[in-house]
Amino acid sequence: MKKILILANNSGGLYRFRKELMQKMIEEGHQVYASTPFDDNIKELKEIGVSLMETPINRRGMNPVKDFGLLMTYFKMIKEIKPDFIVTYTIKPNLYGGTVAKLLRKQYAINITGLGTAFQNEGFLKKMVVTWYKFVCKKVKVVFFENLENKEVFVSNKILKEDRCICLNGAGVNLEDFPFKQYPENEDVLHFLFIGRIMKEKGIEELFYAINRLVDEGYKAVLDILGGYEDNYKEKIDEYVNKGIINYYGYQSDVRPFIEKAHCFVLPSYHEGMANTLLENASMGRPLITSNIHGCLEAIHENGYLCNVKDQEDLFEKMKQFLELNHDEKVRMGFNSRKHVEEVFDKRKVVENTIIYLIREENDASNTYYSI
Repeated sequence: MKKILILANNSGGLYRFRKELMQKMIEEGHQVYASTPFDDNIKELKEIGVSLMETPINRRGMNPVKDFGLLMTYFKMIKEIKPDFIVTYTIKPNLYGGTVAKLLRKQYAINITGLGTAFQNEGFLKKMVVTWYKFVCKKVKVVFFENLENKEVFVSNKILKEDRCICLNGAGVNLEDFPFKQYPENEDVLHFLFIGRIMKEKGIEELFYAINRLVDEGYKAVLDILGGYEDNYKEKIDEYVNKGIINYYGYQSDVRPFIEKAHCFVLPSYHEGMANTLLENASMGRPLITSNIHGCLEAIHENGYLCNVKDQEDLFEKMKQFLELNHDEKVRMGFNSRKHVEEVFDKRKVVENTIIYLIREENDASNTYYSI
């Protein structure tokens, strides 16, 4: 039995995307601890047997001076728990937690769930993060990536050698939690759905343009939006709600009823690790429209359309193209969505492969590689 410490930046995301992994660890006899801000699903995490430590983290910005307290928190925690293995998710747990794990000579693994804004522009922030990752990755057992492009960024920047990189198919999707649902028969008004943080980098401005133009041109469509504000778009959303072209529902802990009534899911994101919302919508049998970038394009297989990133005209054309399909064509796309996630993104396969590389004997993983 091993003590496994997981460092994450959000308790809701930890439960939603890593529940099955933690359950598998516990089933195999390991003791699982998790350090995370207490946002959501605390009760559910405790019920599956995870020992929790509340750890506040500011998810925005990278300032080592301001975040020094997080480094010290991790140091004290790891000294106290004495874990046999540490697993980190997202940039701050990766860098601060990885630093402490390295200094204390603990075995650890890092998960790159997306590169985020730090890698989007050349400048001081990118140089700092690249240098820091190089330090942290010198002693790491393995670094998990959710798409091949993110892996290549690390290799090309000489952060990491190829032999310590593992590409998984994202976090996978639980096919039972997100069951296939019959495509909506009623198409009097077609519901496009967006789920995610409301921010520029999710393509929200392009989405506003596209839905507004579609309605102006006489198409009977509406955009359902689920998610909290990261950037200040409240005034714009209120305007479109008043015009009747957007339904805004805020953050929802259970997105499945909204997916079930949707005709198509749209995610015109600028960058992703592997977009879980795409996988969840596909699992429930919904067509997809998303950006032609790694982290999104892997979800498309005869079940939707890819649009150029940051291209509002192309997004409009793809949404228009979908609107002009007949009902049977849309239904067929929905079936293809479910088939694709069953074949490629089944959560059980992702969890099994992760466990092999994390905590089982090295020779168990010698010939195992699971990627898109």
